[in-house]
Amino acid sequence: MVCRHPLTVRFGECDPAGIVYMPRILHYFHVASEELFAAVTGKPYAEVMASERLGFPSVHVEADFRQTLPLGARLEVEARLVRVGESSCTFRFAIRGEGEEEARATGGIVTVCIDLESRAKRPLPAWLRERLTAAVEPAG
Repeated sequence: MVCRHPLTVRFGECDPAGIVYMPRILHYFHVASEELFAAVTGKPYAEVMASERLGFPSVHVEADFRQTLPLGARLEVEARLVRVGESSCTFRFAIRGEGEEEARATGGIVTVCIDLESRAKRPLPAWLRERLTAAVEPAG
C-alpha cells in the first residue's frame, strides 16, 4: 500500500532562506507514516499507542535532498511500508512537488515496537503484524 499525504510548506517550517528547515522533512516523513499506519490498521496511530500501550520510536532515519522545498510549495509525501520484522517496521518516503515525477527528497525510517510501561522492545502484536505485513510493498 502506498499512502500519499498532501501538504503546503508553511512560514514556520522554513529557515531564514525561505526553504524547509531540514528537521521538518523528517517530521513530514513521520506524519506520512502515521497516515499510512492508520490506513493499514484502521485505527489512528495515537489510539493504538493509548489502547495497546505501545510505542514506536525511530531507531534509524535517513534522508537525501535533491531540491529545495520553498515556502508555499504544494507537496505530496508518499509513504510505503517496505519491511515488517518481529518488532520493527521499515518505511520509505518520497516528497514531490505538485505534479512532479522526480522526488525532491527521499528517505526512510525504521521503528521498533516498545512497551510504553517498561520501555522495553517487544514483538508486534499478532493482529498488528498481520495488517502491517499485508501492506508491505517494495520501494519504487
